[in-house]
Amino acid sequence: MDIVVDAFGGDNAPSEIIKGCIQAANEYDVHIILTGDENKIKEAAEQNSLSLNNIEICNCTQIITMEDSADSVLKSKKDSSMAVGLRLLNEGKGDAFISAGNSGAFCMGATLGIKRIKGIKRPAFAPIMPSAKGFFMLLDGGANIECRPEMLYQFAMMGSVYMEKVMGVKNPKVGLANVGTEEHKGTELYQHTFELLANSKLNFTGNVEGREIPEGKCDVVVCDGFTGNLVLKTYEGVAQTLMNEIKHMFADSIKGKVSAVLLNKDLKNMKQALDYNSYGGAPILGASKPVFKAHGSAKAKTIKNAIRLSKDYVSANAIEAISSAL
Repeated sequence: MDIVVDAFGGDNAPSEIIKGCIQAANEYDVHIILTGDENKIKEAAEQNSLSLNNIEICNCTQIITMEDSADSVLKSKKDSSMAVGLRLLNEGKGDAFISAGNSGAFCMGATLGIKRIKGIKRPAFAPIMPSAKGFFMLLDGGANIECRPEMLYQFAMMGSVYMEKVMGVKNPKVGLANVGTEEHKGTELYQHTFELLANSKLNFTGNVEGREIPEGKCDVVVCDGFTGNLVLKTYEGVAQTLMNEIKHMFADSIKGKVSAVLLNKDLKNMKQALDYNSYGGAPILGASKPVFKAHGSAKAKTIKNAIRLSKDYVSANAIEAISSAL
């Protein structure tokens, strides 16, 4: 299987991207194609004593920064590491593409460059998030600020297929993010979406309030991109703040330091449970080919896990399953 990876997407590129790709190539039996400035990739590998023997490099001259406009991937920076990676995927020279770069440019490239699955109104950004019961998928996580009821219905359907085919969740529970659990709650968009989901064949459990999301009440949380991005960023912020407070609590006194030694294993397990890096990346569901967006601060572990997820996505024929479900 050929996985294309943007070597210059994200805050820690290219060194951490290269490390993650090498780890994945050794562990998951995949062929990695790195897109980016070949000289800079080789220089970074040499500085970190990394071997590129199992890595193919597709040379290109441009980089899309976080300051670039979303349409730069299609217009002014067609020879960027992101644009070239999307083009390789579109031409069938790769089975999946991963980037930790500019989210707006990536979503536009995936939507207009790769195209949508026939019948899908809009692709959705679909991150996997930790919960008290394991994990759940949130969609849309920010690709579509304004939505219609039929779009949210399709998000729910695509999320259900992904969770079952790729993540191994049988008959995934779908919840509609809302300000209350009653059927009549929320705006007109959410009331009409509730009706669509309630009359569907999906395992719809009803509205889910914000405080119920981290409890793991459902496996797929559906909302518009504006709401989803707020949930996503708040979730990450609370997790980081919580871990920082716990760290200070144990570090600021002798009693705390002794307790930290005794609870070391439990604290590591807790940190791992709250770590988004464990899930690698978020698929752009609805794109006609597998595209994954890794977190902007992605390190080697994140990229390695994103490659694992993309491999599972391809192997599960999830896109064909979504198309059939339509």
